[in-house]
Amino acid sequence: MRALLLVAVMLMTMGAKRAPEPLDAIARDYVHLSLEAGEREEGYVDAYYGPASWAAEAKAHPRDIATLRKDARALTKRLDAVRPASLNPDGRRRRLFLAAQLKAAETRLAMIAGSRPAFMDEAEGLFGIRPALKPLEAYDPVLARIAAIVPGDGPLWQRVDAYQNRHVVPADRLEPVMRAAIAECRARTIAHIALPAQERFDLEFVKGKSWSGYNWYKGGAHSLIQVNTDLPIRIDRAVDLGCHEGYPGHHVLNMLLERNLARAKGWAEFTIYPLFSPQSFVAEGSANAGIDLVFPGRERAAFEAAKLYPLAGLDPAGAAPYDRLLDLLHQLAGARMTIAAAYLDGKVDRAAALDLLQRYQLVSRARAEQSLAFIEQYRSYVINYGLGQDMVAADLARAGGAPWARWRRMEAIISEPTLPADLRR
Repeated sequence: MRALLLVAVMLMTMGAKRAPEPLDAIARDYVHLSLEAGEREEGYVDAYYGPASWAAEAKAHPRDIATLRKDARALTKRLDAVRPASLNPDGRRRRLFLAAQLKAAETRLAMIAGSRPAFMDEAEGLFGIRPALKPLEAYDPVLARIAAIVPGDGPLWQRVDAYQNRHVVPADRLEPVMRAAIAECRARTIAHIALPAQERFDLEFVKGKSWSGYNWYKGGAHSLIQVNTDLPIRIDRAVDLGCHEGYPGHHVLNMLLERNLARAKGWAEFTIYPLFSPQSFVAEGSANAGIDLVFPGRERAAFEAAKLYPLAGLDPAGAAPYDRLLDLLHQLAGARMTIAAAYLDGKVDRAAALDLLQRYQLVSRARAEQSLAFIEQYRSYVINYGLGQDMVAADLARAGGAPWARWRRMEAIISEPTLPADLRR
């Protein structure tokens, strides 16, 4: 509560020091609309660290869905009436960001009211991009390459699953392994990006979730990172989650948006993060792309062999070959989008979707069930991981070969009002 009050006081203080901008009133109304939508759908708001009184007001008097939809359209019309030529470059980027977020709000509110758009239309409406989906047979050559390095009898998914299960972290060693991975991700990130001195996170292990990890940003440079232990956790997930949920992933992105935009500029729209919005495409994509930025080439396998494998009581000699398998498995990431689209559009039933997930994600039935549960809960959100990662990684590559240049570009992506269209430059 003290963190929320501190942020509120700072926002009000900054507002008094600068002249009002043309978009300020629209931004405030957008925050109120998002908070009230969050009272109508659990999970709509992923993070909020604006004035506590706004959240209390939304909780006490939320508009109904029909009114929220009407008011979202009215806000879009007000935004359209602000001429880009009347704004400075920062204002024009801010206007584009608000327009994309409001389109997502209209789309999601319609879905809450019962609309079920086709997968591609839903993805475009919510996340600001229309994904190009490959047919599943396009991934067959990758399966063949994996089959060559995991020989044996039985279905390929079973062989891969058994191989990966040799890398499970014992439950009593999970916390030290996770903390060591996060510490390394943090150390490598702060070598390139200056973070608030008071930044911190809490780590918690949970069960009964459709996701494997989650960052709950609390404001004031503080996050709660949760790790789901429903299924055995393999050692590669330590670095994945350390980077994705922490550094330079969600924890860092939220801190920088809070510091650079909500506080320094007084842009109220960056005190709230609606989950089903283009903001998530950039957040998930940058969090995944950050893994290879932190651990380029074979540095990840080397770190895991030197530090994490001994902590987990595993043989470090397995780190390099396992890393090569993981590289190939990443090339199957797009298949999950294709399967999700077919399932959500009613082209395959649940049993067929589970079979396809096992075949093209090379997972056990239990892991396929968890993956499909995520798809059922979050729907087209799945595009944000594989496609988001690929687009952010390509953008970082265009920054040049020098590590400092890629890190500088990453900092810009996660600390500015970045949209998916900005990653296509």
